[in-house]
Amino acid sequence: MAEQVKILAFAGSLREHAYSKRVVKIAVQGAEDAGAQVTYIDLRDYPLPIYNHDDEEKDGFPENARKLQKVLAEHDGLLIASPEDNASLPGALKNAIDWASRPSDEYKMGEVFKGKTAAIMTESPGAFGSVRCLGHLRGVLTTLLVNVLPSEIAVGKVHEMFDGNGVAMTDAKMKKILEDLGASLVGILKKTRGEIEVAAEAGS
Repeated sequence: MAEQVKILAFAGSLREHAYSKRVVKIAVQGAEDAGAQVTYIDLRDYPLPIYNHDDEEKDGFPENARKLQKVLAEHDGLLIASPEDNASLPGALKNAIDWASRPSDEYKMGEVFKGKTAAIMTESPGAFGSVRCLGHLRGVLTTLLVNVLPSEIAVGKVHEMFDGNGVAMTDAKMKKILEDLGASLVGILKKTRGEIEVAAEAGS
């Protein structure tokens, strides 16, 4: 029996009721319905200093960066929702990625990202849904040898799709689009895993 696909999901915002957190959880539901085991984390639970190599040499590798590396290494795919700050990804998200990509006692440079597959999304109260940040996020992930799905979702006018701080999306069409993104990631991971297993059997 094939091992269950494991996906790590998180948002780039630190706000408690951030739309990006609610949006990524819709995609999580789609991934779970497609048969994946999904772990959702909040970056607020992994507070990290701004990356500075001098501080790393002086103070050592932060424990929260180790924890983040470990949870990343344990999963096959990523579901990431990033809000947009000044047409790019937020500093907290970039900083978390920077720390996790650093070499540590347990992992080599970029090891916890290499070969993973990711689906990315964004949101905004504006009509364009913060789509500009996705190109930057895609570039960062691709540099770390993450395979990013061509499909990406920008949820415009997101404030009209939730009731206050509620987590239930009221727009059925967008809800289905986000769920399908999560399911697509699972499908690609299953296909990739199947190809790897077949190749391994052929070589044995």
